[in-house]
Amino acid sequence: MDPDVLIIGGGIIGVSAAYYLARAGTAVTVIDKGEIGAGSSYGNAGLICPCHSTPIAAPGVLSQGLKWLLDGASPFYIKPRLDRSLLSWIWQFRSYCNSEAFDAAVPLLRDMQRASLAQFQELIAREQLDCHFSTNGGLALYRTKEGLDYGLREAQHLQRFGLKMSELDGDAARALEPAVHPAVLGAVHLEEDAFITPYLFVQGLAQAAASRGAVLLPQTEVLSLVQQNGRINIVHTTRGRFSPHLIILSAGAWSALIARELDINLPLQPAKGYSITVQRPENAPQKYLYLGEARVAVTPMGSWLRYAGTLELAGFDFSINQRRVDAILRAAAAYLASYAEPEIVEIWRGMRPCLPDGLPMIGRAQRPSNLLVGTGHSTLGLSLGPITGQLLAELVQEKRPTLPLHPFRPERFS
Repeated sequence: MDPDVLIIGGGIIGVSAAYYLARAGTAVTVIDKGEIGAGSSYGNAGLICPCHSTPIAAPGVLSQGLKWLLDGASPFYIKPRLDRSLLSWIWQFRSYCNSEAFDAAVPLLRDMQRASLAQFQELIAREQLDCHFSTNGGLALYRTKEGLDYGLREAQHLQRFGLKMSELDGDAARALEPAVHPAVLGAVHLEEDAFITPYLFVQGLAQAAASRGAVLLPQTEVLSLVQQNGRINIVHTTRGRFSPHLIILSAGAWSALIARELDINLPLQPAKGYSITVQRPENAPQKYLYLGEARVAVTPMGSWLRYAGTLELAGFDFSINQRRVDAILRAAAAYLASYAEPEIVEIWRGMRPCLPDGLPMIGRAQRPSNLLVGTGHSTLGLSLGPITGQLLAELVQEKRPTLPLHPFRPERFS
């Protein structure tokens, strides 16, 4: 029996949409070319972070990225290559790296993240999900005067949008979190933020969706899509064909490749990020830490500690650059007190789907008429997952969306 809704992509967005649809009694099937929740929903930093309601397109970002261009260990790296789609993306990205676009994006991301945080709390309580959820907040740490000045300016700017954060000197930061290194000069207390072990949340929510009738099909790859009369009639996959009423495309960085089958141009670039999961040491932080100059997150996850960072525009290159791994470990040693050589559990890399304006794409496609899109969440995919899933479910049910969707419309780059 064909589902009412077929969701392509089994990360946090696809799983969240499936959960809300299944709760409403909609027949929904989720397919993924890998395992459910095994992509970027698996190895990310685990942050739910209203205080980081900033798009990747920001004043000065591109010029800084060009300075880092030849440094393979830098936090933001663009691998030099002749690629028309990358050059087009950079040209569009450049047009959003200004104060006006940045200030327009912050309240949109703030409202989505706050709504999503409320949903995390509700879902975890309702479904009794064991995912190490903590509302302890975080600290952005700075070791240099230049870095601290930048961090404080950014915090003061974001406070104008009502985000709750406060400035701390080094001693106050260490009083709040003893794991902070003595060399840290100052910090910003990120008071609204929370964190989880992401894979446990996605797996738990997937099981809750399945218990309500959602069908989850891992290892199911899309082979082709057949259109007729302005609709997708058939989806051919490695596990047979589907003829759903509606399709939700939430395949992360792979969404653009699938959309190409439909002659739709989604200006997505895959941005590789890394994480290193280690056994949690005795002196591990109780809050999450953002290592300011290094742009690395450190997140407690049960018996683990995870270091995550870097943004690498290198196409679908899944190789692990040891220089980047070493840079993340050096950063942890520089910001954490009593740092010892960690017992590594896993080194991971994954692709985040990035759009030029740094905002996600959520809504109905202009064509085909039965396609909805939920992708392009950049580094905020986990944090924005539940609210995106709810918004997509509301569109399927033809309800008024919880939040305005015009800024996220899929056709805005057409």
